[in-house]
Amino acid sequence: MIVDDSAVYRAWLIGNISKDPRFEIVGYAVNAFDAKQKIQLLKPDILTLDIEMPGMSGLEFLKELLPTNPIPVILVSSLNLKVFDALSAGAVDFVQKPDMTSANRKEFFLTSLMNKLVIGSKAKVRIPQLLAPPGPITAGSNLGTSAPARPAAGISAAGTPKVLSGKALSPTANQMIIAIGASTGGTEATLEVLQQFPANMPGIVVTQHMPPGFTAMYAERMNRLCKMEVREAKNGDRILPGLVLLAPGGMQMRVVRIGGGYAVNCVEGERVSGHCPSVDVLFDSMAMHVRDKAIGIILTGMGADGAAGLLRMRRNGAYTIGQDKETCVVYGMPMEAYKIGAVCLQSPLGSIAQAVMKKLAAL
Repeated sequence: MIVDDSAVYRAWLIGNISKDPRFEIVGYAVNAFDAKQKIQLLKPDILTLDIEMPGMSGLEFLKELLPTNPIPVILVSSLNLKVFDALSAGAVDFVQKPDMTSANRKEFFLTSLMNKLVIGSKAKVRIPQLLAPPGPITAGSNLGTSAPARPAAGISAAGTPKVLSGKALSPTANQMIIAIGASTGGTEATLEVLQQFPANMPGIVVTQHMPPGFTAMYAERMNRLCKMEVREAKNGDRILPGLVLLAPGGMQMRVVRIGGGYAVNCVEGERVSGHCPSVDVLFDSMAMHVRDKAIGIILTGMGADGAAGLLRMRRNGAYTIGQDKETCVVYGMPMEAYKIGAVCLQSPLGSIAQAVMKKLAAL
């Protein structure tokens, strides 16, 4: 089901998605109130949802919808910080609205959206624990009385995790580098891990599948919510204790050795394992240059990006962690890594930070 207030955009989207035999469009809605009525009637398997709509925004609608109707939602948005609020509220993934004057961008958008619809239809809907359901939608309609929101079975809640003890680390532990890779569901999973780390952690590098522009906003959001400093990486940035560097959208990020330390190399490049940035690219560089001074973490996401790279990290002496099936929004990347023997420890999302701290304390 498509929820968007633009008649021109809806018609274009319906016309193109309908050509694909994998999908049946059961209906569309022009605003949140219309969507409420039609969801009850049509019972769609998945929604596309515009963030900016008149009357009630997509974000407000999402917060009312999911506690009682846990339907997978793919956001469709222009460059907008509200995307991350909506992902925090339980949306599965997002795509950026295309420039409608560019045929190439429209084609890329449709391919991305359809892939995410397939993935999203099988995803676990994560309902934040602290998402207090508001009153019913007014204007003559409501979503029904909501029970207190609870996290979906096995899915970590979105309440702020407790920061783990920031005891002084040994010189050996301070020299470690932690690499994190994630895709679908990873924006909130990565945040949950990072929020538990104290400010005095070793340097961290992160690759999250995300388009250009959004990575800078995502880094700014995490920087506000974490004890460590978080920023979008720039080519040549040094990896330092207390700092998290996020791979820029549309660029491949690698870890390189510089003198007695490490830095990141961020350059435009071809897609690897279907992605730019690619988790495999990051993990391969960790395996090559950081070797046994590395910890690799692979989180929720569809496909196999990062699995082979994590295996190379483990073979070169790194300690590796994979998110378990029960807490993944999509158990794809961690599953592939686990199947090929790349994972030293498989862990629930809420315990990954503690596992990292335990490993560092032993060094």
